[in-house]
Amino acid sequence: MIKVTYYLEVISSWCYWVEPTWAELKRRYYGRAEFGWKIAQMPAEAYPRSKAQCDWFYRRSGSIMRSPFMLNSGWFDPEIKEYLVPNDVAEAARDFGVTDDRVRLAIAHAAVREGKKVGRWEVATGVAAQAAGLDPSKLQARAQSAEVAARTKATTAEFHALQVNQRPTFLIENAIGDRAVFSGLVRLEPLAAAIDAMAADEAAYASWKTHFGDPPAG
Repeated sequence: MIKVTYYLEVISSWCYWVEPTWAELKRRYYGRAEFGWKIAQMPAEAYPRSKAQCDWFYRRSGSIMRSPFMLNSGWFDPEIKEYLVPNDVAEAARDFGVTDDRVRLAIAHAAVREGKKVGRWEVATGVAAQAAGLDPSKLQARAQSAEVAARTKATTAEFHALQVNQRPTFLIENAIGDRAVFSGLVRLEPLAAAIDAMAADEAAYASWKTHFGDPPAG
């Protein structure tokens, strides 16, 4: 089975734009590929330095994506340099059995569409708790735990080990050791082509083994 790992930053605009592609991949390859997401925390210097700069980035990405709406920069908070909170809250929801996309998508929507200050604990946990039916105080306590911080740090290190720096990044792997990394792309076509090619190669290896068995020793 093909494995697809999506490395993301919850409030990244390009991660927001790629979500329809992610949803279509999961629909198209349901039962034929395993899909999962991991946090790739952005460093402080990667965030906009002002609301005006954020709006400039949003005009650029929105135009490129031919979007009929502009993203909302209201989430920007000049007092916050690194937005750990949205990512930690999304990661913490896993510990309550919420392993799908609901929580992170709700936080992202609240930020880049509604302009909510999701860099603040009470806002992010409130949005997440409502989306998944969780207790906000318990979710916040878990999100502030050392265990969750360690997990997001570990998955961010995995991301950097791929020697890329753009989010979204997709790592596609099959059972015969093939790997493909797509960093910064949001279009469906190249991702689907890679999955199809890897699935075909994996099937070919399975056919070979059926006909010829394991390789001879020595």
